[in-house]
Amino acid sequence: MTPALVFFVLVAFIVLVAIAKTAVVVPQKTAFIVERLGKYRCTLEAGFHILVPFFDRIAYRHSLKEQAIDVPPQECITKDNIAVSVDGILYMQVVDPVKASYGIGNYLFATTQLAQTTMRSEMGKLDLDRSFEERTMINEAIVKAVDKASDPWGIKVTRYEIKNITPPRTIRDAMEKQMRAEREKRAMIAESEGERQAKINRAEGERQEAIALSEGERMRKINEAEGRAKEILLVAEAQAAGIQKVAEAISGQGGMESVNMQLAQQYLQQFGNLAKTNNTMIIPSDLANVAGVIQACSTIVKSAPVQKA
Repeated sequence: MTPALVFFVLVAFIVLVAIAKTAVVVPQKTAFIVERLGKYRCTLEAGFHILVPFFDRIAYRHSLKEQAIDVPPQECITKDNIAVSVDGILYMQVVDPVKASYGIGNYLFATTQLAQTTMRSEMGKLDLDRSFEERTMINEAIVKAVDKASDPWGIKVTRYEIKNITPPRTIRDAMEKQMRAEREKRAMIAESEGERQAKINRAEGERQEAIALSEGERMRKINEAEGRAKEILLVAEAQAAGIQKVAEAISGQGGMESVNMQLAQQYLQQFGNLAKTNNTMIIPSDLANVAGVIQACSTIVKSAPVQKA
């Protein structure tokens, strides 16, 4: 190989290295921090860029996408002195690549530690029972604290979510017993309420039945009374009609003779009955009195006024 060929190959290699060092393609939602001779020069956004070879270099590469960071479990002491293990997920985004590069050494580690310390502080303000109910409040407090502290780092904390709150085994057993007792209590209350309502319903049914029976009895008595009243009225009307007919018959031709004959027959019949019921028979001293009695009855019948219907 001649010296000229060696020189040509060497120059070609240097050119290729220079092109590789100077031609940079930045992906979408990514930012590159360029330093020239160790000093910040510019921030490269998405697209094609040319750098000065041997002077410019890419010092930091940052993703501008929202990132989810797993916060490891940690021991927290609640207000009622119970140790619980809490873990979560922190969502954050790089909004200023320059601050994220030069504001702090490792923003991921820093934000994770800050989220853990804030979590311990917030859990210490709450009792164990309330910590399960106040997850939203705890999440908002952590986001507010971490976002405020990470602002000089060019980081924006969007949200924080608690994954698990794990109390000790003994506390879980006690909570299960408490929940079981609470469920039994609610079951007993529901059963007693059911029995109470059943008794009320039965009493109401008996009351309605008694009212219905009394109403039926009242209507029965009213119907019976109305029936008796109508019966009495009909009998009286029938008797009145009969008496009217008798009076008309007496006032007619041969009526008095029929009355006298009827009275005589009844007198003799009743007089004859005395012998059947008693051993001693009473005979009037003057049998002529029979005619006198009949005559007196006839006089009463004649003197009675006859009412025509």
